[in-house]
Amino acid sequence: MRILAPALILLALAACSDETRTAGGVSEGEAEALDQAAEMLDQGNPPQVQPRQPAPQPTASKPAG
Repeated sequence: MRILAPALILLALAACSDETRTAGGVSEGEAEALDQAAEMLDQGNPPQVQPRQPAPQPTASKPAG
C-alpha cells in the first residue's frame, strides 16, 4: 500500500500536463503572435502609434506680477 499511493500520485500529476505548450513555456497561439511580431520588426515597419491625445499647444500669456 505504501508503494501504491506515491505511484497513484505520480500518475495523477502526469495527467495534468499541458500539451499545447511549446518549449519556451508559451502556448502555440502566443508563439505564433510572437513570430509575427518578430517578422514585422525584422521588416522594419512597426505599426503606427497613435497618440492618446493631441500635444498641448503653447499659449501666449503675460507673466504674473
